[in-house]
Amino acid sequence: MTDNFKTINQTFNRLVAVACQFEPNSQIVDIQQYGSGNINSTYLVTPDTQPPFILQRLNTTVFCQPKLVMNNICILSDYVIRRLKNFEIGQNRRWSIPQVLLTSQQQNHYIAEDNSFWRAMSFIDRAQSFDTIQNIQHGQEIGYGLGMFHRLIDNLPVEQLADTLEGFHITPQYLQHYDRLVATQKIASSPEINYCLKFISDRPNLPHVLENAKAAKKLKLRIIHGDPKINNIMIDCLTNQAVAMIDLDTVKPGLIHYDIGDCLRSGCNRLGEETHDWEQVTFEPELAQAILRGYLEVTQDFLTENDYKYIYDSIRLLAFELGLRFFTDYLEGNVYFKVNYAEHNLARALVQFKLTESIEMRSTAVHQIIDELR
Repeated sequence: MTDNFKTINQTFNRLVAVACQFEPNSQIVDIQQYGSGNINSTYLVTPDTQPPFILQRLNTTVFCQPKLVMNNICILSDYVIRRLKNFEIGQNRRWSIPQVLLTSQQQNHYIAEDNSFWRAMSFIDRAQSFDTIQNIQHGQEIGYGLGMFHRLIDNLPVEQLADTLEGFHITPQYLQHYDRLVATQKIASSPEINYCLKFISDRPNLPHVLENAKAAKKLKLRIIHGDPKINNIMIDCLTNQAVAMIDLDTVKPGLIHYDIGDCLRSGCNRLGEETHDWEQVTFEPELAQAILRGYLEVTQDFLTENDYKYIYDSIRLLAFELGLRFFTDYLEGNVYFKVNYAEHNLARALVQFKLTESIEMRSTAVHQIIDELR
């Protein structure tokens, strides 16, 4: 017990030392783990004289160019702040974007003695996020949140942001990596593993659908969020309205369909990504309708005919892609995503593949929803 307490105390003291780099004139009174992200380590820091802020240690294995990540965030945040000054949000609404906090040396990051990479961001107050959609209104606000994010940055030139995750959401590249792995590694056999192997092999054309459209110039590059899961959209605690998108590490040039598909993928599965009842996972069309209604409310003026055409494909693809990534990581020994147990990524893959199957079964309903909301 004593050794455990000592370890906890040492960890807290190290976190305080890092937090003080961004808030040197305050006493740090509390630091708590925050959120449920799979990549970075995130903490909510409470100083005695300043508002709380978010402190994060970036996973530099995933984000191997962390300084470029921070540069992207600063450019995007500054652009949105300027845009909001002359932007009509709507009556009784607010919208915020996390702002980068500088160190006492006026740097947007801090590198600790152990070479860990840290940054601090403003905390979106009076707001919360959820891992699953609570009701239809919440679903519509999720769509509105993503739509507002896209609308505010629609004119931000893609050349201004670096591609900090080359290959991210390029599903054919994930498939190539998976194919090489399967060809060179002896794969254990189980009903769950065999299900995943067959699911992937049965869909050889699916991974290419968005990249083919991009190559044919049917879809154009824009700035995207890159990880628009519903728990990255903050909801006002009083009004239940979307007020911000957080977790901006993955902002980069890409197809907005990566965002649209990922948002609907994560939002329309009531059981969530971590459920153990993977065989019960379904895609809920009524939630898709709510999300798309909120999204299109603020994006219709810049979406093209082809943008609408590929919405369904993006939903199906992004669920498949995440399942492919989880399954590949499981086969490689869980080297990318944080896991709580050895079979965790296999369980996650099963959820996403079952969700993909459900999306396919509801193809007609989803296409009808898209047509009705246009």
